[in-house]
Amino acid sequence: MIEINLIPDIKQEFLRARQVRTMVVSGAIVIGIASVGIVVLLAIYLFGVQSLRSSLADSDITKKEQELKSTQDLSNMLTIQSQLSSIGTLHNEENTTSRVFDLLTAINPASPNQVTFSNVKFDAANGIIHIDGQAANGFVAADVFKKTIQATKFRYKDGDKTETVPITKAGEGSESGVVIANLSYGEDSTGAKVLRFSVDLTYDPLLFAASSSGVTIIRPSQQNATDSSKFLPESLFGSRASDVGGSQ
Repeated sequence: MIEINLIPDIKQEFLRARQVRTMVVSGAIVIGIASVGIVVLLAIYLFGVQSLRSSLADSDITKKEQELKSTQDLSNMLTIQSQLSSIGTLHNEENTTSRVFDLLTAINPASPNQVTFSNVKFDAANGIIHIDGQAANGFVAADVFKKTIQATKFRYKDGDKTETVPITKAGEGSESGVVIANLSYGEDSTGAKVLRFSVDLTYDPLLFAASSSGVTIIRPSQQNATDSSKFLPESLFGSRASDVGGSQ
């Protein structure tokens, strides 16, 4: 069987080109329709679903707000909750005042310059410990007491490090942090003549800070005064000496 192609080559190429054009146009139409569909779906989600979700969220917020407003003593509950959340911070900022007794034991000179304390005031606001004391050895004992305070240090832990620093810091009216005043002679409860005086000790805040751990007070003689190694002697405190001859 003999087939004779009567269509010229140029006609065949034209037909193939038309077929390709038809396929491209059809593909573009399909892609366009799909794109329009995607845009429509996105618009429905954006303006429909999102608006609905926003409306539901606003409604839920309003409902919860009304529930909170109807709760009795709400302001007190919120205040207590706020205070509970700050307990940790307040604890770190408070002073461990029990260390005052270790300090008094450590700074008291040995006999014959021992000092009897008649009044001790811890002033956390100004960072000062006020001490009223008396000593049988007079001015010598007062001077030894002052120098003992200036030479006393304390050791504490700061993380993994251990620091040793003086218990005092420069205060108002004294670069050494120790001010001794109101020196006068009097008689104690036994009738013995003693020198009365007062001392203002400006302390390093870290000495009583709750954040300072392992605090150990070190006397100039290198004797330690800690909660476990020292106790308060009965002679540490006594009544205030009276004026000589009964005068006030």
